[in-house]
Amino acid sequence: MNKAEVQSKIEQLSKELEEHNYNYYVLSQPIISDYEFDMLLKELQQLEQQFPEFATANSPTKRVGGDITKTFPTVLHKYPMLSLSNSYSQEEITDFEKRVHKLIGSDVGYVCELKYDGVAIGIRYKNGELAMAVTRGDGEKGENITANVKTIRSIPLKLKEGDYPEEFEIRGEIFFPLDKFQSLNEEREKAGEPLFANPRNTASGTLKMLDSKVVAGRKLDCYLYGFYSDENQFKDHFESIVKTGKWGFKSPLPEKKMIALCSNIDEVMDFIGYWDNERHNLNFEIDGVVIKVNSYKQQKQLGFTSKFPRWAIAYKFKSEQAVTVLNSISYQVGRTGAITPVANLKPVLLAGTTVKRASLHNADQIAKLDVRIGDTVFVEKGGEIIPKIIEVNLEFRVHSSEPISYVKECPECDTELIRKEGEANHYCPNEVGCPPQIKGKMEHFISRRAMNIDGIGQETIELLYQKGLAKNIGDLYDLTFEKLFDLESFKEKKAQNILNGLEASKQIPFENVLFALGIRYVGETVAKKLAKHFKTIDNLMSASFEELIEAEEIGDKIAESILDYLDKEENRVLIEKLKSVGLQFETRHVEVLHATPLWGLNFVVSGVFSKFSRDELKAEIEKHGGKNVGSISGKTSYIIAGENMGPSKKEKAEKLGVDIIDEDEFIKMIS
Repeated sequence: MNKAEVQSKIEQLSKELEEHNYNYYVLSQPIISDYEFDMLLKELQQLEQQFPEFATANSPTKRVGGDITKTFPTVLHKYPMLSLSNSYSQEEITDFEKRVHKLIGSDVGYVCELKYDGVAIGIRYKNGELAMAVTRGDGEKGENITANVKTIRSIPLKLKEGDYPEEFEIRGEIFFPLDKFQSLNEEREKAGEPLFANPRNTASGTLKMLDSKVVAGRKLDCYLYGFYSDENQFKDHFESIVKTGKWGFKSPLPEKKMIALCSNIDEVMDFIGYWDNERHNLNFEIDGVVIKVNSYKQQKQLGFTSKFPRWAIAYKFKSEQAVTVLNSISYQVGRTGAITPVANLKPVLLAGTTVKRASLHNADQIAKLDVRIGDTVFVEKGGEIIPKIIEVNLEFRVHSSEPISYVKECPECDTELIRKEGEANHYCPNEVGCPPQIKGKMEHFISRRAMNIDGIGQETIELLYQKGLAKNIGDLYDLTFEKLFDLESFKEKKAQNILNGLEASKQIPFENVLFALGIRYVGETVAKKLAKHFKTIDNLMSASFEELIEAEEIGDKIAESILDYLDKEENRVLIEKLKSVGLQFETRHVEVLHATPLWGLNFVVSGVFSKFSRDELKAEIEKHGGKNVGSISGKTSYIIAGENMGPSKKEKAEKLGVDIIDEDEFIKMIS
């Protein structure tokens, strides 16, 4: 093919793929198989690689992600993204209607639509192509997350034919489909990683990821329902929803009752009542219904308060509750030895799922609720994974019931539990002999944010423990190919992958190793501070209480926990074992000398930068002998200011006489 033919072929493939994408993700009516779609996409990718001059910014190949973003620039909203006032009863909706009638008369129509429990987004289109996607932020400005939003397949990169204006913005909500969220948590559970709490927070965190390829893998979804333009050709909101759906957007569909025209409050309440029941059949979460005055002319007449539009209100559903019976209480042991009581319930349907367990948190919570075996209890699920008991129905309490006597011994190893003064939880002190603690510590050690050992997950840890091949962290480094290959279901490749992962872990930095040890209260940040301050494990092991609290952000509780850990002979033996197999127990950084350019200087980093991310700037400061501090004081040497540095910080710096420099001036300081 000559270049003209290649360009034509790329345009044809792009158009064809976008059409198939629309059929699959918006209409849910695919007309080709996944394999056929993937082959078309692969053909387009190959052509774009050979002829990059014909690849466009909104090619279907952008859906797979791969762009790495250092920062998300802040962007001013052309049209402010305001929140809605909330209501929780029909009386409040009636009051809303009265306020509307008082201001503009009684001839008013309303639109009811779902209140999606997701992340608000505003997407700008120019000449029918996606130009920019911005988060809500503070309503006046948000973050440009365009690369990540392009990976969401229900959001069109190019619009279908239509009479849309040259430039406009459409707004909606990005959410995590419940089936995809459940699959993600199942994968994390198998990998021994902590589970995500709820779909909304996970969607929000996903959209802030720096690698768009990871975002693409999460398979987020989106409904778009708010049209904004200087050339608004619509007379009302409902008309705009119907029309934008024909341009290629995934909009709420009237035929699926996701949006409805209502002429009075009775019809509004009918819509609310319908979705209060039907929401459990959706594959995404909603937390209420939004009621809007339909006419754009009337919306303009009603205007805004300082915070909310007067022409719209949100009705929030009450938190989901169910009534059931407490059959028993079991006690789970975590990797730190913390005991968590769990209520075992008579199975009950709650928020679309069958609930069999609920969290009871600790002994104080049980006493506060005065919950007893056989009690009828109210259970609530407010978006969290494990529901909680919120109240006991005393009317149904059996007279012979007795208050619960909290377990005194570990349910796993029979060791007497302890509870330190001022702490909520009971603990099993048998760190080296309690199976859940041993396995939990190994799972923490191999996890991605600690030693990141490939090939080993929760199931493998369980198997190694049961077979007697790993009774502590150090035993993992005694594994051999022969020992692994002899295990049931282990093949040559799997065994070798584990050994390779263990070998690679010997290059993991000291701060990660320190975090991986699982010392109570020593999380990632604390481990980094300790590694930076003490430089080697030997220095840390010989430190006194006074020397520990001299380190940045190390308080009494953390210092006592470190001393408790290092006072135990078995932990010192473990550290020596890990040192002997080659793990990193000292910082790799060159000792900072007084001659380094930033020695003795304290820096505050504020704003958004073009040449560095904030983390990169802070790393450069530390690398050249300076110190990062969180707030401005008389001891601050410089503020490195980027775009959008808050005026209050600038005012405080000027008041204290602290020099403000930009990133170019900082580069000169360290060059």
